[in-house]
Amino acid sequence: MKIHEIYIKRCIQLAKNGLGTTYPNPMVGSVIVYDNKIIGEGWHKKSGEPHAEVNAINSVKDKSLLAKATIYVSLEPCSHFGKTPPCCDLIIKHKIPNVVVGTIDPNSKVGGNGIKRLVENGADVIVGILEKECAELNKRFFTFHNKNRPYIILKWAESLDGFIAPLTKEKREPVWISNEFSRQLVHKWRSEEQAILVGTNTVLDDNPKLDVRDWLGENPVRIVLDRTGKIPSNSFIKDKNTKTIIITEQENLTDSEHLIYENAIFDIQLTKTIAHISYKYGIQSILIEGGKQTLQSFIDDNLWDEARVFIGKIYLKSGIMSPHLNGEFQTKNIKDDKLKLYFNHD
Repeated sequence: MKIHEIYIKRCIQLAKNGLGTTYPNPMVGSVIVYDNKIIGEGWHKKSGEPHAEVNAINSVKDKSLLAKATIYVSLEPCSHFGKTPPCCDLIIKHKIPNVVVGTIDPNSKVGGNGIKRLVENGADVIVGILEKECAELNKRFFTFHNKNRPYIILKWAESLDGFIAPLTKEKREPVWISNEFSRQLVHKWRSEEQAILVGTNTVLDDNPKLDVRDWLGENPVRIVLDRTGKIPSNSFIKDKNTKTIIITEQENLTDSEHLIYENAIFDIQLTKTIAHISYKYGIQSILIEGGKQTLQSFIDDNLWDEARVFIGKIYLKSGIMSPHLNGEFQTKNIKDDKLKLYFNHD
């Protein structure tokens, strides 16, 4: 492996520490190298806090070495004022002569301007080291800025005989198909995505909280479809503990701090409308945990990026059939559950 790739790979490793905590910012890692040794490193931890380059520079004990060092960063250094000053300015201030960048930032506020600014101030800049891997690291961020929609992940659990739920239930709570380890993994996934979406029937049947109670992390924004206002006021999704966006055809509903109503027409364009509304609120990723109708709509419209399907060890014998999804998949075992992972490359 080439020397630049070794250090960019380390940047990617560092950046992953920020998964789920940097929204709306991307995950970024940075290392500083002098005389073939890493003398500083850092990653972006949370929006409003110092960026990866700042943390890396601050970690260098002997700042005099910076003028003879190389700074590696997985994503182009920012050149604009946001919640923090431009990282380019700090690199220029410390006269770091060499900058190696994994990939260009797709955000129009940056989009090559950071690299241009560094070059104009005398830095030797190399771009495109492990570019594909760096873009994959921030697939949510890139999808949001390049496609003007969130990165969409479908998730469901089905029985060995292909059902996702029984036709009738005695209680308003989930019927568990997957095991406890799979369910904990789902809570980890929730902590990694910016929002979670379900349809009306899922709320009516299961009364879910849609939180991360089995994992450490932030609760995702809840997005709920409720066309005609069927969801009772005592449902968990209306508890106002977490920001919730309810998409409905009902009009003149009153918003509160954590409960927002968005009007939409429930027609053949609904999935695109959901993506548009999510984009408007700056949501970069959605985990869709709805029922068959909601999931199948996104599949049929080819509006999805990943699908994560658990196959439990139980037979339901009858009930609601699982969504239909064709294509290649990878398989993992979660104890006695099987997990199928699909990736949409269209």
